Amino acid sequence: MSVRGIRGAITIPEDSREEIISASKWLVEEMVKRNGVDPAEIASVLITTTEDIKAAFPAQGARLLEGWEYVPLMHAQEIPVPGSLPLCIRVMMLVNTDKAQRDIHHVYLRDAVKLRPDLANR
Repeated sequence: MSVRGIRGAITIPEDSREEIISASKWLVEEMVKRNGVDPAEIASVLITTTEDIKAAFPAQGARLLEGWEYVPLMHAQEIPVPGSLPLCIRVMMLVNTDKAQRDIHHVYLRDAVKLRPDLANR
């Protein structure tokens, strides 16, 4: 068994508590569903936001999922590179799995597909 990273990202239309929580919940649900992840297999989750997201912590959305009460979650802020995608939440989920890296399905939703168009439709 190896530790593998599952990447995900989503944009929100505005910096509001409701949008942040709803979008982060949807993103994490999709990452889990597409990769068949059991919460007990998750080593940790790093969630980053662009500097224009301030109304809530995205982890609040993940915490709404069944079995996520013991999953270690950490927040950080993205480097504010000029011209980067605004209002974006990114997730790096580290999971214990027997899957090969090529079999991991990364999830990019809404305008975040621009970040990795090569992976967005896998």
